[in-house]
Amino acid sequence: MKVLMAIPALGNVYGGPSNSVVQLAEALGNRGVNLELVTTNANGKTSLDVPLQTWLDRPNYRVQYFPAWNVGDYKISLSFDRWVSHNIRDYDIAHTNAIFSPSMLSVYRACKKHDIPYIITPRGMLEPWALSYKSWKKRIYYRLLEKPALNRASAIHLLALSELNGVKPLNLKSPLFVIPNGVRESDFSQPATADSFYHNFPETRKKTLILFLGRIDSKKGLDLLAPAFSKVRDRFSNTHLVVAGPDNIGFLPTVRNYFHEAGCLKSVTFTGMLDRTLKYSALAAATLYIAPSYSEGFSISVLEGMASGLPCILSTGCNFPEAGVEGAARIVNLDVEEIARALMECLKNPKQAKEMGDRARNLILERYTWNQISANLINVYGAIINGIFISEVIF
Repeated sequence: MKVLMAIPALGNVYGGPSNSVVQLAEALGNRGVNLELVTTNANGKTSLDVPLQTWLDRPNYRVQYFPAWNVGDYKISLSFDRWVSHNIRDYDIAHTNAIFSPSMLSVYRACKKHDIPYIITPRGMLEPWALSYKSWKKRIYYRLLEKPALNRASAIHLLALSELNGVKPLNLKSPLFVIPNGVRESDFSQPATADSFYHNFPETRKKTLILFLGRIDSKKGLDLLAPAFSKVRDRFSNTHLVVAGPDNIGFLPTVRNYFHEAGCLKSVTFTGMLDRTLKYSALAAATLYIAPSYSEGFSISVLEGMASGLPCILSTGCNFPEAGVEGAARIVNLDVEEIARALMECLKNPKQAKEMGDRARNLILERYTWNQISANLINVYGAIINGIFISEVIF
């Protein structure tokens, strides 16, 4: 089985989607899939310093980068388009990992021309909130370009049951199936230490840390978290919020103003993008994890918080109601009072909070590892290649 995987960009500024594609590629390759990944060198306002238009070996797969330039919100790469057009016939199946991307459209066109099956993973971009954001631009693109490509797909891969339910009203013709994101089990086999995080951010030492881990973006619910955290800090004066993640759209001044207006900016540390070591150190230093997002596909950061054994408060927009059913997280509505109340209840009841964190760790490591997820996806690839795929939900 030879698979072409494609994504518009793998730069760190793009956060979870890039990380999940890399980890999925590794897991598929580890199971013997001949997988090659193509992308561009886009990295927000800059470009990745990587060799271009040549195969680079990675653990269990190969990757090739193509030069790109930004045109508004879109990444354009003519060399990517030409390469795909000339080489798609060498693969049994293609798997794209974005929508509203001109580069991915070139994959669909090439697949149609050479009768190669393809799967699309929208990674949350067909969620109602995501479609409504900058809707005037997306509406035209979707009707003229994206919807025809979605309808020609061999299948559409969704990351959560709630995402599936959000997509069904679009009445797409292609089969839908669900396989979630995962974590590398080895990343959580040994507990990390908080020392390096405290060393880099000494103001957090001896504080009760609440961790937000994700991009600085309007969809992440930081406008809700600011007044919620202010209420928490009024009751628990030693609490300190860590907002860890990149600002690739210049949204940080707006976010800082949320916390300034809420009167708690001095109790917030903005770390920027954390490298791998500091990220796991931050998870070790934290007491609670908070994800108040309006919309997610299926957040890698949430899985990492839970796999670390942290008590997690997740909004309904995180698309993980199963965690609430299992008692492995608190699921809250997109409401300031509800978010604040959930945080305070965890702080008032540390024993029960720890038990919830223990359940979270067990749930993720039992059901949401890339090893399990890659096996399910290989079954889907095989069924599509053999022309026997039937729409189904897979965990």
